[in-house]
Amino acid sequence: MARTIRGRNNGLEIWPGYVDALSTLLMVTIFVLLVFVLAEAFLSVSLSGRNKTITALRSEIAQLSHVLALQKSKTASLQDELASMASLMKAAKTREAALMAANAALTAKTATLGAAVTAAGGKLAGQVKLNAQELQTVSLLNQQIAALRLQLATIAAALDAAQKKDQEEHVQIADLGQRLNEALARKVQSLEQYRSEFFGVLRKALADQKDIKVVGDRFVFESAVLFPSDSARLSAKGKAEIAKVAQAIEAIAPKIPDKINWVLSVTGYADKEAITGGPYKDNFDLSAARALSVLHLLIADGVPKNRVVAAGFGADHPIATGNTPQDLAQNRRIEFRLTSAD
Repeated sequence: MARTIRGRNNGLEIWPGYVDALSTLLMVTIFVLLVFVLAEAFLSVSLSGRNKTITALRSEIAQLSHVLALQKSKTASLQDELASMASLMKAAKTREAALMAANAALTAKTATLGAAVTAAGGKLAGQVKLNAQELQTVSLLNQQIAALRLQLATIAAALDAAQKKDQEEHVQIADLGQRLNEALARKVQSLEQYRSEFFGVLRKALADQKDIKVVGDRFVFESAVLFPSDSARLSAKGKAEIAKVAQAIEAIAPKIPDKINWVLSVTGYADKEAITGGPYKDNFDLSAARALSVLHLLIADGVPKNRVVAAGFGADHPIATGNTPQDLAQNRRIEFRLTSAD
């Protein structure tokens, strides 16, 4: 009987241990659940932040797509403009080629007329007196050569302008050379009759001078007629010859209408031999100084200041290409030309 009671007491003593174990298990379970709940909350917050980031990235991608579309549109527009500019440049080059062809044709015609004038001059040089028909022929040839030279200069200017416009503005050039030539030709024709009369007066005044001749549309004085060697001071004989030029201008000037803006061009040239001493450092300075000496004397002899201009070209533009003393003497010269100031 005593053993039975002892055994039951042992069973009651074990029960509190089971209760403690179950309590501990429950608390662990609750803790684990709490950890899972907190982890889920943190994960939810993290996912929410990532969703916002993804939304922002999608917005940026949409904006970049829009910008890319605009850039593609601008690129297509620029390509169209480039194609249009290329077409304009091609048309400008075609017209430029036409102007150059016209320039070449006028140059050939000028050479032909120059040869005709030279032949006529050689024929007339052997005669003591010129009849009226021969004078008229020479005058006509001079007029034609002067007009052609002006046309050549105009075409050259037109070509320069065409190239500049083509490079800077890509604009079309439409018959520019022809229009400029016509305008300048009309302006110069009004001066031709007075230039011919000026030549006639000078021919009579300088008929006995072998070192003075007509070349194209200008009178050419060899420097030996006017100046001592390597000097820009006019000799007594030179002053007398320049006085004849001034008298010819005074005779013809009142006949030229006021609407014609004319000038007497005085141009100095030198030979290619280097200057070894004196006040001038090179042939350019010497040729310019001689042209200015002639200009000042013309003004002193009565030619208005606004009707005379001077320039020096040194050894450039020789009229004789040889190296003989005669060739060098021809290249040392002063040229007079009655021309338009416009």
